[in-house]
Amino acid sequence: MRTISQYAEFEEIVQSEEPVVVKFFADWCPDCTRMDHWIDPIIDEYNNFNWYQINRDQVPEAATENDVMGIPSLLVFKGNEKLAHLHSANAKTPEEVKAFLAENLK
Repeated sequence: MRTISQYAEFEEIVQSEEPVVVKFFADWCPDCTRMDHWIDPIIDEYNNFNWYQINRDQVPEAATENDVMGIPSLLVFKGNEKLAHLHSANAKTPEEVKAFLAENLK
Protein backbone atom coordinates (compact mmCIF):
# COMPACT_ATOMS: atom_id res chain seq x y z
CA MET A 1 0.00 0.00 0.00
CA ARG A 2 1.55 3.25 -1.13
CA THR A 3 1.41 6.28 1.17
CA ILE A 4 0.00 9.58 -0.06
CA SER A 5 1.70 12.48 1.69
CA GLN A 6 0.42 15.55 -0.16
CA TYR A 7 -3.02 16.78 -1.14
CA ALA A 8 -2.01 17.33 -4.78
CA GLU A 9 -0.94 13.69 -4.99
CA PHE A 10 -4.29 12.61 -3.52
CA GLU A 11 -6.16 14.71 -6.09
CA GLU A 12 -4.21 13.09 -8.91
CA ILE A 13 -4.69 9.51 -7.65
CA VAL A 14 -8.47 9.74 -7.22
CA GLN A 15 -8.84 10.85 -10.85
CA SER A 16 -7.85 7.34 -11.99
CA GLU A 17 -10.22 5.73 -14.47
CA GLU A 18 -9.70 2.47 -12.60
CA PRO A 19 -11.07 2.15 -9.06
CA VAL A 20 -8.57 2.92 -6.30
CA VAL A 21 -8.87 2.12 -2.60
CA VAL A 22 -7.67 4.73 -0.10
CA LYS A 23 -7.30 3.95 3.60
CA PHE A 24 -7.50 6.98 5.88
CA PHE A 25 -5.59 6.49 9.14
CA ALA A 26 -3.68 8.30 11.89
CA ASP A 27 -0.55 7.28 13.76
CA TRP A 28 -2.29 7.54 17.15
CA CYS A 29 -5.29 5.36 16.13
CA PRO A 30 -5.43 1.92 17.82
CA ASP A 31 -8.07 0.60 15.38
CA CYS A 32 -5.78 1.58 12.50
CA THR A 33 -2.95 -0.42 14.04
CA ARG A 34 -5.25 -3.42 14.47
CA MET A 35 -6.33 -3.20 10.83
CA ASP A 36 -2.67 -3.19 9.76
CA HIS A 37 -2.32 -6.65 11.35
CA TRP A 38 -4.89 -8.27 9.05
CA ILE A 39 -5.26 -6.09 5.92
CA ASP A 40 -2.35 -7.50 3.85
CA PRO A 41 -4.09 -10.76 2.81
CA ILE A 42 -7.12 -8.72 1.74
CA ILE A 43 -4.90 -6.41 -0.33
CA ASP A 44 -3.34 -9.51 -1.91
CA GLU A 45 -6.81 -10.84 -2.73
CA TYR A 46 -7.77 -7.53 -4.36
CA ASN A 47 -4.36 -6.91 -5.92
CA ASN A 48 -5.84 -5.92 -9.27
CA PHE A 49 -6.72 -2.58 -7.64
CA ASN A 50 -4.31 0.12 -6.50
CA TRP A 51 -4.25 0.64 -2.74
CA TYR A 52 -3.14 3.80 -0.97
CA GLN A 53 -3.09 5.10 2.56
CA ILE A 54 -3.26 8.67 3.73
CA ASN A 55 -2.68 10.05 7.20
CA ARG A 56 -5.68 12.24 7.85
CA ASP A 57 -3.70 14.40 10.28
CA GLN A 58 -1.02 15.16 7.66
CA VAL A 59 -3.47 15.79 4.79
CA PRO A 60 -6.60 17.02 6.59
CA GLU A 61 -8.22 18.58 3.53
CA ALA A 62 -8.57 15.14 1.88
CA ALA A 63 -10.35 13.82 4.98
CA THR A 64 -12.57 16.89 5.33
CA GLU A 65 -13.75 17.00 1.73
CA ASN A 66 -14.61 13.28 1.83
CA ASP A 67 -16.45 13.31 5.17
CA VAL A 68 -13.92 11.06 6.89
CA MET A 69 -14.93 11.55 10.50
CA GLY A 70 -13.65 8.27 11.91
CA ILE A 71 -10.61 6.19 11.19
CA PRO A 72 -9.67 3.82 9.80
CA SER A 73 -11.97 4.39 6.85
CA LEU A 74 -11.70 2.84 3.40
CA LEU A 75 -12.88 4.84 0.40
CA VAL A 76 -13.18 3.77 -3.22
CA PHE A 77 -12.63 6.40 -5.92
CA LYS A 78 -12.91 6.32 -9.69
CA GLY A 79 -12.75 9.24 -12.10
CA ASN A 80 -12.51 11.77 -9.25
CA GLU A 81 -15.74 10.46 -7.71
CA LYS A 82 -16.10 8.80 -4.34
CA LEU A 83 -17.96 5.57 -5.10
CA ALA A 84 -18.04 4.03 -1.64
CA HIS A 85 -17.05 4.76 1.95
CA LEU A 86 -16.57 2.16 4.69
CA HIS A 87 -16.82 4.16 7.89
CA SER A 88 -14.61 3.26 10.82
CA ALA A 89 -17.50 1.78 12.84
CA ASN A 90 -17.94 -0.87 10.12
CA ALA A 91 -14.24 -1.49 9.44
CA LYS A 92 -13.32 -3.41 12.59
CA THR A 93 -12.96 -6.93 11.15
CA PRO A 94 -11.56 -8.58 8.02
CA GLU A 95 -15.05 -9.89 7.25
CA GLU A 96 -16.55 -6.38 7.23
CA VAL A 97 -13.81 -5.11 4.93
CA LYS A 98 -14.12 -8.09 2.57
CA ALA A 99 -17.90 -7.64 2.36
CA PHE A 100 -17.46 -3.93 1.57
CA LEU A 101 -14.88 -4.65 -1.15
CA ALA A 102 -16.93 -7.48 -2.69
CA GLU A 103 -19.89 -5.13 -2.97
CA ASN A 104 -18.01 -2.09 -4.27
CA LEU A 105 -15.14 -3.44 -6.40
CA LYS A 106 -16.80 -5.28 -9.25
